[in-house]
Parts: sequence; C-alpha cells; structure tokens
Amino acid sequence: MTRTLQRLILLFLLGCALPASAQSIPDNLSQSQIDRFMSLPQAQQEALAEQYGVDINNLRQQARGDSLEEPDEPVVRRVNREPGSSNGPGRETDDRNGDDSESSEGDGELEPYGYELFEGAPSTFAPVTEIPMPSDYTIAPGDVVSLQLYGKKNGQFELPVKRNGNIDIPEIGPHNVAGLSFSELQSNLKNLISERYIGVQASVSMGELRSMRIFVLGEARTPGAYTVSSLSTITNALFVSGGVKESGSLRTIKHKRDGEVVGELDLYDLLLNGNTEDDARLKPGDVIFIPPVGPRVGVSGEVYRPALYELDGESSVQGVIDLAGGLTPQAYPQITRIERTNENFLRVITEANLTKAKGRQKTVEPGDRIDVASISDITGQYVEVKGAATRTGRFAWVPGMRVSSLITGLDSSLMPVADQRYAAIVRTDPETDQVSVINVRLRQAVENPGSEADVQLQEEDQLLIFSDAGKAEGGEEGREYTREDLFAPVLRRLKSQAGPESPQQTVTISGPVRYPGEYPMPASHSVRDAIWVAGGLEDSASLHAAEVARYETPEQGSTDTRIIDVNLKPIMNGEADFRLQSRDRLLVKRIPDYARTRTVSLEGEVQYPGDYTFRKGESLASVLKRAGGLTDNAFPRGAVFTRESLKEREAERLRDAEKRLKGNLLGQQLEGEDFGQSQSQGNNQGTVRDLLDDVQDAEPVGRMVIDLQAAINGTSHQPIRLQDGDSLTVPEQPQSVSVFGEVQFPTSHLHKPGLSAQEYIERSGGPTAQADESRMYVVKADGSVVMPSESHWFGGRETELRPGDTVVMPIDVDRISQLQLWTDVSQIIYQMSLGAAAVNGL
Repeated sequence: MTRTLQRLILLFLLGCALPASAQSIPDNLSQSQIDRFMSLPQAQQEALAEQYGVDINNLRQQARGDSLEEPDEPVVRRVNREPGSSNGPGRETDDRNGDDSESSEGDGELEPYGYELFEGAPSTFAPVTEIPMPSDYTIAPGDVVSLQLYGKKNGQFELPVKRNGNIDIPEIGPHNVAGLSFSELQSNLKNLISERYIGVQASVSMGELRSMRIFVLGEARTPGAYTVSSLSTITNALFVSGGVKESGSLRTIKHKRDGEVVGELDLYDLLLNGNTEDDARLKPGDVIFIPPVGPRVGVSGEVYRPALYELDGESSVQGVIDLAGGLTPQAYPQITRIERTNENFLRVITEANLTKAKGRQKTVEPGDRIDVASISDITGQYVEVKGAATRTGRFAWVPGMRVSSLITGLDSSLMPVADQRYAAIVRTDPETDQVSVINVRLRQAVENPGSEADVQLQEEDQLLIFSDAGKAEGGEEGREYTREDLFAPVLRRLKSQAGPESPQQTVTISGPVRYPGEYPMPASHSVRDAIWVAGGLEDSASLHAAEVARYETPEQGSTDTRIIDVNLKPIMNGEADFRLQSRDRLLVKRIPDYARTRTVSLEGEVQYPGDYTFRKGESLASVLKRAGGLTDNAFPRGAVFTRESLKEREAERLRDAEKRLKGNLLGQQLEGEDFGQSQSQGNNQGTVRDLLDDVQDAEPVGRMVIDLQAAINGTSHQPIRLQDGDSLTVPEQPQSVSVFGEVQFPTSHLHKPGLSAQEYIERSGGPTAQADESRMYVVKADGSVVMPSESHWFGGRETELRPGDTVVMPIDVDRISQLQLWTDVSQIIYQMSLGAAAVNGL
C-alpha cells in the first residue's frame, strides 16, 4: 500500500485535514481501518480520493483483494405486505442488508425500524450551509457579515469577524459584533449606518459562516471528528457521519458538551411524530454519542409497519402496536400471539386479546415477538389467488364474491405472460373434504361481470391463473406458472382421494393441443371443455379423427380397454357432446403431413437457382424443368447431389472409423505391434495418428452418385425421387484433372486427351514412399470410382480420363489385418473431400 493511501486513510480516521507533515504516517494499516474507509458512501470515498490524489479504482481493488475470505452478505427474509390490503400473511422475498455489515439481530423476517432514514445521507465532509439563518444565531470569529448600503451612498461589503470580535467597516473603522445575536447585529449595524450617513440605509445578512469541529462517536457508521457548519444540529451531524449502525440506539442519542450530557435525542419521536424539539444546535467541540441499541421487540402480522422496535423503558402490547402503525383492517385482535423466552431460556407462546384493556396493557419484555393474526387465518373466510396474477395471496371472502371481484382487469390484474382465456377454481367440499375443479372462461368473466361465466366464489376457493407459453420469453417473470406446475398438487389430491366408489377424476389429453398432459376432469365431463382446458386445438388437429381410450372393469374384475372413435367437428361446434369418464385418454389426431414443406436446393448452373418446394413423390427432373433447366455452360456429369439421410450414414461411418482407429492406436502402444516390417513402430503410430486426425476433421457430405443428363433426358432406369433437404449443385464445365493422395505434390492439371492416370501421377512428382501404386483408382466427376488398367485391384478396366476426374493414390497397407480398415477409412475421407471440393469450388 502506498504512503499516499496510508495518509488518506489516516486522515479519515482522525477526522481532520492537517498537513501531511504534521502526521505520523504508520507503515502498516489494519484491515479494520481499510474496511472503515470502504464503508463510506461512494461519493464520500471519491471526494476524499480526489482531494488526496489517490486512484479510487486501485483502492477498491486492493480492498477487495485484502478481504477475499470475508463471508457472503447475509440474506434476510422479509414479508412484503401492502398496508390495508387483504393479502393475509403476504409474500416472502429475498433482501440484502444493504451497506450494513451488521445482521438484523437474528430475526429471519423482520428488520430493525428507522435505520433506512440514513440511506440517502450526504456523502462529503462539506459544511451544511442550506439551513435558514435563525434570529438567535450568535456571531463569533470566523463568520462573515454581508453589509449592503443603498440610498445616497451605495456599496456591498463582505466583513469577516476577526479573532478580537471586530469587523472593519470602510470609512467607519473597527466595530465589535462578537456575542451579538443575528437580530441584534442587524439592529446594531442599521443604527450605526443611519447615524454616520444621512440618507443611507443598510441591509445586513450573513455570508460564509464559521465552521466548527464536532465528534460523532459510538455506534455510528463512520465515527470520528467532522467539520460542520455552525448552524448544524444533532441530526445534521448524524447524516454527515453516515447515520447509525443497526447495533446502535435510535432512542437515546446523547448530546455532550464539556463532558456533561446537555441533551438527548429520540429519533423515534422524529420519525413517528415529526418532532424536532430535541434536535439541538451544536457548538464547537460537542460530542454526539450513540450508545448500543436497547431492548428490541418484534411486531409482525396485520400491522402497517412490521419490524423490530427498540423499547424506551417499559411498554405495553398496545404501545408496541402503536409504534408499528396500528392494526390493518384485516387484523383479528382477539388473538395476538406473543413469543418470548422464559426464565429457563425456552421459547414459549402466550396470547393477548387486544379488544380488552387487560390484553392491551400487557407488559412486553425484551426479545418478545408479537404476531397479530389475520381474519382469513382465523375464520377461514378467504379466497386465494395463485399463479400469473399481479397480486397473489389470500383475500377476504364476502358472500356473492365472483371471479371479477379479484381479477378486475385483464391488463391491471394479470401478468403480461398470463393466459387471459382460461383459469381454474379449486374447490374443497367442507363436508366431504373432496376436491373438485371448476373451469373459468377468464376473459368472458372479466369483461362481463355478473354473467354466467363470472363464477361465484365460495370460502377457501383457490383461483389459479396460468401462464401462456406463447407469451413467456427468456427469463420473463411468470413463465413458471404452467398448467403442469399449478395443477400438480391438485392431481395428487384427486388421486389420493379416489376409491372404488369414487373413481379418479382425471383425464389425459394428447396430440395437437397447446398443452397436452393430464388434467382434472372438467365438471361438465365434456370433451369440448377438456380440450379447452388443454389450451385448445392446434391448427394441425384433425376435426374428424380422434379417439378415446377408456378403461373398463367388468363384474369379473379384470380390466379391459375400449377404443371409441370421436368426431370432433360437431362437438367443437356445440352441435353434439361426448361425456368423458374417469381416467379416459383423449387422443386428437394430426392431419397427415399438415403444413409440411418439402424443399430441394438447386444451385450453380441452373437457369433459376433457389430453394424449390416439391410435391410428395416428385422427381428431380420435374423440379429442374420448373427451374428452367441447365445453362449452356453447365457440366451435368459433375453435378453433386446430396441427401440428408446419406449425410447421417457418412457421419456414422466416420464415428465407426474413428473408434476403430483409436483402438488400433491403443493396441500398438500397449503391445508394441508394428504395421510393416520395414517401418518402425513410431512411424506406424504416427501414420495412424495422421489418419485419425483426417477422420476427425472430415465433414460428411452425403453425396449420391447420379447421371444427371440421363435423369433429365428420361433415359435412366428409374427417376430420382426427391426427399426433403436434398441439394443439387451443378458446376461449370471443368478443364482440369486433379491428383490426390500419396503423391509428392497433390494438385490439378489441365486436361490433355490421351494421358493416362499414371502420367498424371508422374506430373505430380510421382508417388511417395507410403503410396500403394497397385491400388491407385480414379474418382469420376459424377462421384463414381473406377480402377485404371494399370491397377490390378478388383481386376480393373480401361479408363479414359476426362475433365473433372480425380486420380487418387492410396496409402500403402502391408498388414492384411489392417488392410480393410485403412482402405475403408482412406476411401471415406477422399470421397468426402472430393464432394466437398466440388460444392465449395462453385
């Protein structure tokens, strides 16, 4: 750490701005001192860093580096509740402790009251000057008096009060003003000017005020010495110091002068009543001392400000409830639970009835937790909203309440991702405890209050609002409220309550519906309602082909499955009905090949290249005719026709070859086996590695050898029937013959009639030492493979080389056990390379 940084932190700790030469700079600073500096608000850190020439970014990085092992910031669980709402116990949310290093006194839900007052505290040491000038302000050295003369003589003068208490008035001389109040100063100077000058009047105000040094100590966020305005009060000093830590008291802040307590400030009086009577003005050398926090009591439940409250002496239950803002309309005061620790250090629960004086006057003890019950929790007179609604939770139930009473508007009451067409009511029979589900056409219910679609609610009903998968994008809130998630506990309940006399009331829907799955049986048992619950039919659904699989149990007891054909068209139009039974499975069939597009890509020397949609069973020649045929410069013999299914087969062959090569290489390494008597083991392993690299780098092409000209002329023995994803690339007329494989310089040569394959090999520098001349072969422009007359592999035949052909010199394989593997692999690689080169070379 640099000495500049040490000086900065030391000056902050001392709370003054002495010259650096007057300080004794230590060589090392403790981590706690660094932490105290970093606990300052950001703006205050930046102001200090700028004043003393320190790079704040480096400072923060160093501070983070010194504290990498600090524990993570604790997470506090807090209940968010809108005062006066009927949300009952509210929702739990995660929150952090802000900039405080202190935790919230062990309470997992409540936060101490009042400390958020200092979240927006000023972030510099600059004196507070925005305070209006009080008439009893005492003038002292360091103040500046602003004197304005007008009338026969005009002038504006800024007159500082010197150490002897005088100000120097031009043309008048020294005049003592120290000790005068501001109102006395105004009267004194006005009289003086009127006596000395005829026809001249004076206006007196205060310019720059003197600064003074005070101390904020104890449980302050940043205790130390501060330079503040002479108009500052206790609260001004607290704000400048960053406020009070959660371990400090808000109720007994002491104001000390010359070692004596001259006042005490209760911030609760300021926060709750707006009373600033005890917010005394400070004098130089005053001390603001914040003692540790006193006994606290927690208040939760149906109060307006659930929090931890600091007690000031003895207090009653009613007194603490008043601190918390009083009871909400949903409070049930007859049952107020008080949890406390008894003399045996055990947590016990007592109750107080706040409707009676005895209950209200009951004394609370430090550490008590008071919980005011909700009407809905006690009486059961509530309804509950779950899912993709803007306000979820429990709401007070009243007779005659309907769905539109809770969902008042589709936009205001629902999340953007909500399904506005469908909702469900889960109802529990109070006599049988059986669960049933009532489907709601949500849009109709909200837009037509009081209609049949606007279902009346009963006590303890649950209204489920689902998300619409089509609206949920990315991490948008609400996408988790799917039918599957919200219906899961309902389905478990329906299955658990099923019995021989009450079959399981569920139905399964599959096929082209928006949300296939298992659902509670609609109350109407209608196929139409069941499809509606599943989100409705997709456009590919067949209205004439559906079936219901029904499980039937005859009297003998064995189970049988009956398949029932269903015509959906009259059912969906409301002209017919089909009633579902327990555990039916409804299959909606899809229209065959509905909206399926089959395309073939025509590229290269085609009159009108592009992606063409073709009919099922249509041939390549037919599509080429639609594309205008080939151009005059087309080379049909070298056309590359690829197919996705062949590409998948090639990829499988590559994976198989890679697996076999890896096994071969491992066998060589473990057993010390070599491939040729004239080669070393290391050379053989290197050859296999090279071949393995080629396999891993090869990309499947999926080329199928075709005679394009014959297909166009209709002279081929069978038409080329297209498949979806096929591709035809027709190159230009070539002029070269290529040489690949184990030759000295693989390249392409201008075609010369009459030259043999061996002569093209010689023009490429001849074969390499690893070449197998006896197995040389030719890949024709159409992708077929033939053997020249010079080769005796598979007999061979006379071959005339033409433009676009490729001569391949394979690698020599001496070991018979490896011949088939190496031959297959090399042939795969060369064929793919040639196919890819033909496509990419256009």
